[in-house]
Amino acid sequence: MRSAAVASAELLEYVQRLGVMDDEAAPEFAALFEQFLVRRHVHAQFKAGRTTVVDGVGAASSPELIDWSKVRAPVAAQADDAAVARARSGSHGADVTDGPADSAAGGGPGAMLRRRASLLRCPADGALRQDLLRKVAVVKLNGGLGSRMGCWGPKSTLEVREGLTFLDLAARQVEWLNATYNADVPLVLMNSFQTHDDTVRVLGRYATHDITVHCVLQSCFPRLDEATMLPIPTAPFCPADRALWYPPGHGDVWRTLSRSGVLAELLSEGREWLFVSNVDNLGATVDLRILHALAAGELDREGIDFAMEVTPKTKQDRQGGVLVEYGGRPMLAETAQAPEHMRASLESLRTFRMHNTNNLWASARRVQELVEAGELQPPVMVDRREVEGIRAVQLETTAGAAIASFRRAVGIEVGRSRFLPVKSTSDLLAIQSNLFDVRHGALLVSGARQVASPPVVRLGPEFTRLRDYAVRFAAGLPDMVELDHLTVSGDVLFGRDVKLRGTVIIVANEGSRIDIPDGAVLENKVVTGNLRILDN
Repeated sequence: MRSAAVASAELLEYVQRLGVMDDEAAPEFAALFEQFLVRRHVHAQFKAGRTTVVDGVGAASSPELIDWSKVRAPVAAQADDAAVARARSGSHGADVTDGPADSAAGGGPGAMLRRRASLLRCPADGALRQDLLRKVAVVKLNGGLGSRMGCWGPKSTLEVREGLTFLDLAARQVEWLNATYNADVPLVLMNSFQTHDDTVRVLGRYATHDITVHCVLQSCFPRLDEATMLPIPTAPFCPADRALWYPPGHGDVWRTLSRSGVLAELLSEGREWLFVSNVDNLGATVDLRILHALAAGELDREGIDFAMEVTPKTKQDRQGGVLVEYGGRPMLAETAQAPEHMRASLESLRTFRMHNTNNLWASARRVQELVEAGELQPPVMVDRREVEGIRAVQLETTAGAAIASFRRAVGIEVGRSRFLPVKSTSDLLAIQSNLFDVRHGALLVSGARQVASPPVVRLGPEFTRLRDYAVRFAAGLPDMVELDHLTVSGDVLFGRDVKLRGTVIIVANEGSRIDIPDGAVLENKVVTGNLRILDN
């Protein structure tokens, strides 16, 4: 059997001979392919009993080598429990500044998870805050489409509130920081070939604003024919053949920043931290409390070089992976990578509770060092799909999986308000409703709401596409500020000035329709069947 290195070299020679990829992208693609082949070979060996599991995070790049019986849920540092208790009692002892007794670099599992609530508040010193902001760059992952909602344009260009898109709100968040603290925080957008042109068009309106925007274009890789493991396209990328190509996931962000030269530019400006998040997560704003803790060394005496914000998992969290401890180090575990017997535990709300928000803080210097040394290689995720009648394979990586490559990494438990992703029209309804206020580009839970957490919203397949969603709420979105749970299924249309409170379930039977009339108030109600409510 040919080695993975030989097969990878042959693939590289093949794509270069065809001229399918440029000289910069082809080696990256070949390296990802080699990692995939190694994983596939290891998997075959493991199933045949010829390979044993390995302790330590070196196995993270080949999940088949992980001894899953030794994977543990990270535990919050004991000092955090005491600090949270002091904060709740109103006492802020001096020992809070010392952080935990053990080190996140190897002081046991307790140091792998910190609670944001235990960190010192950033002092209200304008000069200090300005200095902190001079050390950070905001990076938004902007490569995805809104295809799950029936929209084939960039998700970031969807209107969210008051005519503003995700991109507008991201820009306004940074603009507000710069104006408030006389800072110069740059906004970096990692676009894909699917989103770049539309993004540049939207950003044109900010040309004269107080914000520096860098657009970097992530790699564009050819899909592989699963039967031959050769690229399906036989010519360089062109828009007409875009279905044969794909962006290789947001794990590409680290290499893209380095390859584009933007990372070197940020370092020359004195930027020490990259705050990376998904562009559709409007809760992902620059948190001065976390930034201050990182810059001041509060999280670890030797300094942290990577932090992942995590939040307690809910039933709706099916993507993004969970933070675990393995071999004395933090690791991101994806359900798809785990053996069958572990998947229920990883999805459990009790065992592995800390869900990855994909809000990531990374040392800019360390990212550059790891990329240059070829040591930043998140595990490959394999996605299979049919393209033009061909069973195709695409190889992707995730940004958060890079946590295993950093020697001093930690998870930071944050509240749900920092994790407001929009993956479906159910999510979109929540953020467009009066559950939230928009302030300086950020979403804040409405002051009229009695509880901090948003309600559970589940819209049926009749609402999946944006076009259908718009028709069903054509008269306006309902008042949801007192809502706890909403399930809607079937042919349901909402009238004007509807109020939803408590738990509301609306199910229209197949072939029937339910019209919720103007001004209706539904509080702890179940509405089913074929019904048209005429009055309250």
